[in-house]
Amino acid sequence: MPFRALVLNQGADRKVSGAIETLPEEKLPAGDVTVAVEYSTLNYKDGLVLTSGGGLVKSWPHVGGIDFAGTVEASQNAAFKPGDKVVLNGYRVGELHWGGYATKARVKGDWLVKLPAAISAKRAMAIGTAGYTSMLCVLALEKHGIKPAAGEILVTGAAGGVGSVAVAILAKLGYAVVAATGRPQEGTYLTSLGAKTIMDRKELTEAPDRPLLSERFAGVVDTVSGVMFAKALAQLKYGGAAAVCGLASGPAFPGSILPFILRSVSVYGIDSVMLPMAPRQEAWKRLASDLPLDKLDSTVSEAGLGDLLGLAPKILKGEIRGRVVVDVNK
Repeated sequence: MPFRALVLNQGADRKVSGAIETLPEEKLPAGDVTVAVEYSTLNYKDGLVLTSGGGLVKSWPHVGGIDFAGTVEASQNAAFKPGDKVVLNGYRVGELHWGGYATKARVKGDWLVKLPAAISAKRAMAIGTAGYTSMLCVLALEKHGIKPAAGEILVTGAAGGVGSVAVAILAKLGYAVVAATGRPQEGTYLTSLGAKTIMDRKELTEAPDRPLLSERFAGVVDTVSGVMFAKALAQLKYGGAAAVCGLASGPAFPGSILPFILRSVSVYGIDSVMLPMAPRQEAWKRLASDLPLDKLDSTVSEAGLGDLLGLAPKILKGEIRGRVVVDVNK
């Protein structure tokens, strides 16, 4: 059966253009499971693919979308059968392999996770890679031994996709969340998600004048990197930890070794793309129980395939609040 897809092409100027096309099923890439996609989403990485390719796409034409959720239509993989509800995050899908900006996807079954019964396909994409990454950050802080009684947890880029879900999860688990944002008008929104304190990003955007500042935070979920991460690192309490998952300010940060060797601070790098299956399944199981789904719904805006090229520059500029759910049938 034919399917609809947002098909992308890159011009000589490296700019990406796209159009919604109807394609024969034979155009789908190789894989042992075919999924009728219901929803996808828009992440920072999707924004790169939709505007310039971001160096992530190796062949054109291309179908982006690093996340999707839907129903198995056909399977040659023993772990899945038609009718199973599934979600996919990462594995270079939407980059090297055609992704979720289509009404059908064909992938390796080893890349799929069965959706917990409590999470619908739409809510799975309200979560998406951003929310799944947030859960991985929380799990890292928990495994480090940081409990709510240890003190405040700082979340940088708090009004974005990863940050919004991290705030909601941490608050539900009883942590005192400090939400740092460059959009002070989002204070009410972040408080509604459970943040105890709203911090203006300006407090973290001047490089620390000393490698160690007064101890304040028991833990950090950092989505930004750069100066903000360096200043947060300098304020971690003895034995504290940071879960680092983003680089909106670039990959470098003006940091010092001293927090590590004088305060026994740890940093956990969070990868959501090639993570083995067992921790993926753990993260989705915990999302079903620890993410307040009513608060998740408040973070969501909806779009169709035709809206994505217009939204992509906005997510790269940090102008999108929370999560965008893409109804691929619109």
